[in-house]
Amino acid sequence: MNKLTHFDSSGQAHMVNVGDKASTHRIAIASGCIQMHPTTYELIQAGGHKKGDVLGIARIAGIQASKKTSDLIPLCHPLALTHVSVEFESTPTTNIIRCTVRAETTGQTGVEMEALTAVQVALLTIYDMCKAVDRGMVMSDIKLLEKSGGKSGEWKASK
Repeated sequence: MNKLTHFDSSGQAHMVNVGDKASTHRIAIASGCIQMHPTTYELIQAGGHKKGDVLGIARIAGIQASKKTSDLIPLCHPLALTHVSVEFESTPTTNIIRCTVRAETTGQTGVEMEALTAVQVALLTIYDMCKAVDRGMVMSDIKLLEKSGGKSGEWKASK
């Protein structure tokens, strides 16, 4: 296992120096899900929530969050994202909505944190918009699915 890169030789936290790294096309895909009461699920699917299009607003929140990741995670580099997509997949038999985010950039460091942040904030937005009718929603399985680019190349989560 590699050493933790956000600490210097004396154990002090620092921002990793990526200045000598090559710029490459980098992609990260992350996902997570939120499970809810059947009536909450139906309300979202029917578009009947009084606050508006829950998934549409959550999509925009996820995109915004990806762009603000370096403001939220102290040692993240600010990145010029070239693409972010936020998709939702609904499963009526389990009342689960899965969020999948694909983030891309061409640069010297990866976009894993941007994809993961976007997933979490999109799910939090669903929770926020629906908490008046269901405070028992559960977010889970937030994880990196795959990444590519950079010196470490391709990585995919094991199934």
